[in-house]
Amino acid sequence: MQGWINELKNRFLNVILEIQEKDFPTLICKREGSFELMKYLKEEKGFKYLIDLCGVDYLGYKKKDFPERFEVVYHIYNMDSRETLRIKVRIPEEDCWQYSVFSIWKTSNWFERECYDMFGIRFKGHPDLRRVLMPDDWEGYPLRKDYPLYLEEEQ
Repeated sequence: MQGWINELKNRFLNVILEIQEKDFPTLICKREGSFELMKYLKEEKGFKYLIDLCGVDYLGYKKKDFPERFEVVYHIYNMDSRETLRIKVRIPEEDCWQYSVFSIWKTSNWFERECYDMFGIRFKGHPDLRRVLMPDDWEGYPLRKDYPLYLEEEQ
């Protein structure tokens, strides 16, 4: 594991819950402090490119060993060192929101809107959080695992 990851773990001791080494390093994080961590990664560690941001619903997942239902997953890239980093931020169902990273990476705009639209995860501080795929009057969040597969009148 890269030395800077261990330094990161020490610097953000109260934020990073776990570090996994898979296809590339993965930081499992608490919501509180995650914004500061990502800002640091861009400004001090050169992760200037947000590749992707998505939601995950762990409802009914048998191997889950944490209480939160959702995660927001970020993939960021350092073009100078050609390193990719994955950050997973745990989000509780009863308090379903995450800090917007729009002020860090402008490309998060549509990613956050899509995550909100599909999973119902709100992004505090987003400048225009509204549906992007579903109609404005749509009820529910289609990528949640408890979303009905059929409308009642279709059954």
